[in-house]
Amino acid sequence: MSRSVPEKLRRFYDQFSGNDHVLIVINADPDAIASSMAISRLLWRKVLNVTISHINTINRPDNLAMIRLLDVSMVPFKEIKVDQFSRVVMVDSQPDHNEDMAQLKPAVIIDHHPDSGAQAPFLDIRPHYGATCTILTEYLRAAKIKPSANLATGLYHGIKTDTNDFKGQTQIEDVRAFQYLLGHANIHLARKIEKVDLRFDLLKYFKIALQNMRRRKGKVYVHLGSVVNPDVCVLIADFFMRVNTVTWSIVSGICDKKLTIIFRNDGIRKNAGKVAKEGFGKLGNAGGHKNMARAEILLSDLKEHVDTQDDNRVLAWIINRTARRAEPKKPKPKK
Repeated sequence: MSRSVPEKLRRFYDQFSGNDHVLIVINADPDAIASSMAISRLLWRKVLNVTISHINTINRPDNLAMIRLLDVSMVPFKEIKVDQFSRVVMVDSQPDHNEDMAQLKPAVIIDHHPDSGAQAPFLDIRPHYGATCTILTEYLRAAKIKPSANLATGLYHGIKTDTNDFKGQTQIEDVRAFQYLLGHANIHLARKIEKVDLRFDLLKYFKIALQNMRRRKGKVYVHLGSVVNPDVCVLIADFFMRVNTVTWSIVSGICDKKLTIIFRNDGIRKNAGKVAKEGFGKLGNAGGHKNMARAEILLSDLKEHVDTQDDNRVLAWIINRTARRAEPKKPKPKK
């Protein structure tokens, strides 16, 4: 653990007083959920109350299982009155990641995604880390707080998920945090969460993907059309990355008047976040990590670019904007 962590923890605590009503805002996935649990524990008995709020609709079975099995209390952001809170904490996200988040003025931002120029009295953004859970595990250790079995299990699962079982972006700090959590987590509970990742009603999207996919030099492109939830695109993108000849998986779908595009790759001389941002950053929110990224664009902002009611045209448009950008960088010749 870095010598600077205790200093960061002190500055984190300086943002709060005993009279504060704290709102934690997340885009719920395992890393964000567990990180919000950790912040809630750090602030226990230091503020009046803490509320965790999620801006996204949670439909993924594994995320729902995590919330249920770890007894996480959360409130949809649309039900929140922000003016009732004296402090806002944004974790595993930054204001420009979402329209609702952009309206907030967080006192604290803790994240591991690329720095988008976010402003807050307290910032701890570490793009080189594989998971925000790693940062919060360091905070807990600096505060000499032993995590409960549920909290440790959540942090364990968050690191495991966001590093893709350490096959994705990973630092030695992620490994150390994971090793520490192993001694406190309920591994049987973690496995139970991991196994719940499919619902029967989602199987139809695999059929659509297999029938409509386009393959280009190790890349798989799929447009699913209308989806019940953007997380369906994540499931399909991750599924194709398990095929041994696939180096890129780019899957899109339309939900809640938005086009969501999910990017996955094998991490070898490629940068999914850069491809997403260069291809779609000027049209909506786009970015991510080296091996996984996401773009979200309002359908109203696509009218001049593509007919979103024509699935084939949408797919062709996405391929056109990503194909060259997704080519691996050629190694520089040795001098």
